[in-house]
Amino acid sequence: MKYYTSDLHLSHKNIIKYENRPFQNVDEMDDYMICKWNNKVGKGDEVYILGDFAFCSGRKANELLRKLNGQKFLIKGNHDSFLKDKDFDRSLFAWIRDYTLLKDEGRKVALFHYPIAVWDCKHHDSYHCYGHIHSDKESHHPLCVDLGKNAFNVGVDVRDFEPKTLDELIRCA
Repeated sequence: MKYYTSDLHLSHKNIIKYENRPFQNVDEMDDYMICKWNNKVGKGDEVYILGDFAFCSGRKANELLRKLNGQKFLIKGNHDSFLKDKDFDRSLFAWIRDYTLLKDEGRKVALFHYPIAVWDCKHHDSYHCYGHIHSDKESHHPLCVDLGKNAFNVGVDVRDFEPKTLDELIRCA
């Protein structure tokens, strides 16, 4: 099974305030999201993280990744500074990329941290999963309001703090 998620911002204290997340502190937030992830994702599943995984040191990112089920893939976000830390173990991700196009049960899916208006095969029923905008579309990102029926914000702030399958995203559209 393939899952998609973005903008977890694990260990990021200020994201609780910025996004009005219902947690008292980062430990509560991290534990909650790790629990939701592991209750859904099996050891053999694939999880595509579309940026802004964690706001912490390389060592802390290693610790967080080791707690999560599944094979993890990272599309780099603008807050993934742990990647530059010499103590970060890059092998915890199957790969790390800026953008990718993959197939999910025969369906083309373009993955990028940022929402884009045009992606490969958009007009031939392909899909686009993105993050970055959290729960704020209208005030700061008015161009994201209508990317089309096949574009999905997979950020945890709008997806119940858990990874989603493509079928779940399509059903919720």
